[in-house]
Amino acid sequence: MKKKLKIGVLFGGKSAEHEVSLMSAKNIIEALDSKKYQVGKIKIQKSGELDFNSLKKYDVIFPVLHGPFGEDGTIQGLLKFLDIPFVGAGVLGSALSMDKEVTKKLLGEARIPTPKFLVLHKGHKISFKEAVKKLGKILFIKPANMGSSVGVHKVKTEKDFKSAMKDAFCYDSKILIEEAIVGREIECSVLGNDKPRASLPGEIISTNERGFYSYKAKYLDESGAILKIPAELPKALRKKVQIMAVETFKALNCEGMARVDFFLKKNGEVLVNEVNTIPGFTDISMYPKLWVKSGIPQTKLLDSLIALAIERFEKEKSLKTTL
Repeated sequence: MKKKLKIGVLFGGKSAEHEVSLMSAKNIIEALDSKKYQVGKIKIQKSGELDFNSLKKYDVIFPVLHGPFGEDGTIQGLLKFLDIPFVGAGVLGSALSMDKEVTKKLLGEARIPTPKFLVLHKGHKISFKEAVKKLGKILFIKPANMGSSVGVHKVKTEKDFKSAMKDAFCYDSKILIEEAIVGREIECSVLGNDKPRASLPGEIISTNERGFYSYKAKYLDESGAILKIPAELPKALRKKVQIMAVETFKALNCEGMARVDFFLKKNGEVLVNEVNTIPGFTDISMYPKLWVKSGIPQTKLLDSLIALAIERFEKEKSLKTTL
């Protein structure tokens, strides 16, 4: 009988997305094939407390840590230092994709369009009037290094602008002010290392009171948004989204998995909104749902992610590290 791989599902963490991580991890643990894997739970407390020695007993670590201290390259660097295979993007891809300013600049270099934006560091100021002049009457304010719509605000007035800035700065010392794009919200899942492939795209139709795909709509309220899987798109446009998703994945040095989020304007223009290298894996999350619709059941998807982790690890082990 073939020996079962020991998979350590790493979850929790110090970020504001701690609770989302718990939900994603629970779903992954239940979906992992018990005939193939011996699954262990590794929880990082909100304080950051972790038994580092416990990591070494696993064949592969599956990080399910959304946001800072998990999706930004920090835990990936630790796992690489400990010489343990792990699922998902490496140190560089994680860090590049987490910082929304860096993401946009790199995508700009790759000629992949994104919404117009301004960057503001803590201690610096910009007036609502100046921001509107540069970006338009409706603005989105968000922390540069955060996911799951935490700290994100849609702003139309000076009063809301000030309170949104204050809240966003609670989560990061750098925030983005973006133009509001009128259009459809399209998401596409990507899977692979050197030869990534894209799923069928899906569409998010927000039905919540905040007017965008909020934290509550993503994880807590099943009626907070309508998920259309697959999205109703002409064949050529669907293909364009899939190609852009893969190009974005490559431009940011991603590996394993990522979910690429887009805006689709009425004129057919497609803009990349952001990239998640550890996308949500809850029972209402788009990443696994899109692959199910594309022909890969969740259990098989997890098999592929683990295989990709081992593939990358073995490839890196073959490289020389000394003269």
